Amino acid sequence: MILKNRYAKIPFLILGQFILLSACKQMDLYEKNTNIPNLKWQNDFTAKSGFEITDTSVMYNVYIVLRHTDSYEYNNIWLNVGLQAPNEAIKYQKINLKLGNDATGWDGIGMNDIWEVRKLLARFPLKKGMYNFEIGQIMRDNPLKHIMSVGFRVEKAG
Repeated sequence: MILKNRYAKIPFLILGQFILLSACKQMDLYEKNTNIPNLKWQNDFTAKSGFEITDTSVMYNVYIVLRHTDSYEYNNIWLNVGLQAPNEAIKYQKINLKLGNDATGWDGIGMNDIWEVRKLLARFPLKKGMYNFEIGQIMRDNPLKHIMSVGFRVEKAG
């Protein structure tokens, strides 16, 4: 009899978890990562994509997301990042993205020999409309080895 009572609670626990999870607020988010062919980023290869902003009443966080292997040879990477706002020309900015240091190791989140770094570029309100971006590497090495993917993440600031 005790076993029946214990198992009788399971459907209510599952239902409770389902209700709790479905009640969570959905995060408004855009993320697009481009895989780097053969983990060798040629300096003429750019990651390109776009996203649309419909809500102009909030601030947005804009991040660079980069994945690399533990074999990457440097503590940083120089990127040429272009962002085109609606009805404007694309604007480029050179960014020195810190990936780690010799004393503490890699920044970001690691699993085995793969590391993901997400760095905040800016926090600002965005105009309504379509945005396009480009990301290229401007390091001396060509190809730049052990970079897996690069992209943008845009989320409502909370």
